[in-house]
Amino acid sequence: MFTACELGVFDLLLESGKPLSSDAIAACLGASTMGMERLLDACVGLKLLAAEMTLEGGKEALYRNTEISNIYLTKSSPKSQYHIMMYYSNTVYLCWQYLADAVREGRNQYERAFGISPKDPFGAMYRSDEEMLKFMAGQNSVWSICGRDVLAAFDLSPFTQIYDLGGGGGALARECVSLYPNSTVTIYDLPKVVQVAKEQFVSPEERQIAFHEGDFFNDSIPEAELYILSKILHDWDDDKCKQLLAKVYKACKPGGGVLLVESLLNEDKSGPVETQLYSMNMLVQTEGKERTAAEYSKLLEAAGFGVIRVRRTGKLYDAVLGRK
Repeated sequence: MFTACELGVFDLLLESGKPLSSDAIAACLGASTMGMERLLDACVGLKLLAAEMTLEGGKEALYRNTEISNIYLTKSSPKSQYHIMMYYSNTVYLCWQYLADAVREGRNQYERAFGISPKDPFGAMYRSDEEMLKFMAGQNSVWSICGRDVLAAFDLSPFTQIYDLGGGGGALARECVSLYPNSTVTIYDLPKVVQVAKEQFVSPEERQIAFHEGDFFNDSIPEAELYILSKILHDWDDDKCKQLLAKVYKACKPGGGVLLVESLLNEDKSGPVETQLYSMNMLVQTEGKERTAAEYSKLLEAAGFGVIRVRRTGKLYDAVLGRK
């Protein structure tokens, strides 16, 4: 799947408007006929492509995209996951080569994969401007599918002043102001991330979205009614999570709250399998892990938050709301 995305197979088949032979696809994409045929057949097996046989000029297979590929794997689709696929291919997949080492050592594998200190859990995703842009675009593509579900899990309309900590490219902020038009959302992120977000992802006309540059572990967190931490706590161990949540609680207005957006494990950790595998990904890539709703509730309670509610969305990401 990664290779077919990188080579442009799905984009070519969408643009062609008709099924193509492996010879034609290989010629258009500058690839070997033998290699392309095997790649296409593997994609058929994965149900990313469909093949039909023709007798014209001899028996030959013609390939076309399946619906799921047209929706998620072509660059032009509004729900395209192309950028996150490329991030996984070029960054995450390399860390997974050292999964056995990660299990033995209990730490991420940036040092082996990229020569980056294992104490820098964002080193690989931000090791170049291109990689950072790829990561931010990938995160935006995820929220194009899951964002509305997690933001609608609770009625957030009473909160009009919202800070999205680590909000990156702003896709979740955009979904938030679309769903709650009386709210303003400030994206709090590292200076270089904010710069890229302003240049590439958020238009100046989107006046309900603002920016705040900083490192939320080391810099102050401004006062607000609601803080969104989407896929933040799973990057860190319990101590760092408690440290961050304590800062958020201190900054939060009375009656305000914090919304955690994470992939929740079952309480007995028997599933879901996607979340179990995601937790393995956290092992090779970060200092954190995926947690149960009870584990996140415990972290929130330790910081002072109460009236904790949990909503499962039926998709990869769920929502936990704690109030001050």
